[in-house]
Amino acid sequence: MARNADLVLLVLDVFQPGQVELLKHELHEMGIRINQKPPDVVITRSNKGGLALTTSVKLTKLTPATVKGIVQEYGVSNGGILMRDDITDDQLIDVLTGNRVYARALVVLNKVDLVNEQYLAAAKKQIGTNFVPISAEKGLNMDLLTERIWETLDFIRIYLKRPDGEPDFEKPLILPSGSTLRDVCKKIHPRFSEGAKYALVSGPSVKYAGQRVGLDHTPVDKDIVTIMR
Repeated sequence: MARNADLVLLVLDVFQPGQVELLKHELHEMGIRINQKPPDVVITRSNKGGLALTTSVKLTKLTPATVKGIVQEYGVSNGGILMRDDITDDQLIDVLTGNRVYARALVVLNKVDLVNEQYLAAAKKQIGTNFVPISAEKGLNMDLLTERIWETLDFIRIYLKRPDGEPDFEKPLILPSGSTLRDVCKKIHPRFSEGAKYALVSGPSVKYAGQRVGLDHTPVDKDIVTIMR
């Protein structure tokens, strides 16, 4: 389940904050890399010529000989290695293995209603300061948790508006940040973009309300969009 998730919540008991390291270890063993970006490394195979290493950054954690040795251990004797990140040997092995999953994660500390600020300060030494303190039983900070989930997933809300109607502020369209209006059309219906010509947008992504834009325009959170067909 975690391998297919967009976000992994690491929910800890306030009396066992040290369990966060166990959870991270278990996820790591399952091939899940939380809050990491995939290494920018491309490995291509060829039939001859040995291994050629090209880097666009200075390697401080691996030598060229070590890189080639690891790649050869995984059965690649001829080809090219392009490295744009200063990575470790474990990260290079992740690339060669090819079955790693990179997911966002958020630490949630539950039952904080049972402890005082002094105890929480001590817990921060084990889990750091980047966590959401909640009480599931009392409903404490659940709005904050929702907000942090939203920020971590980096979603945007698009309010759709018919040409002759009002914007639907009750049920916004939810999309990943960076989506285009063409993606908005596909979200409405897989074939909706086929008849779409342009869009009228009001909101932070345009200079004035009702601005006409193409389907390659990138909307931002809380834009109001009318798709013209």
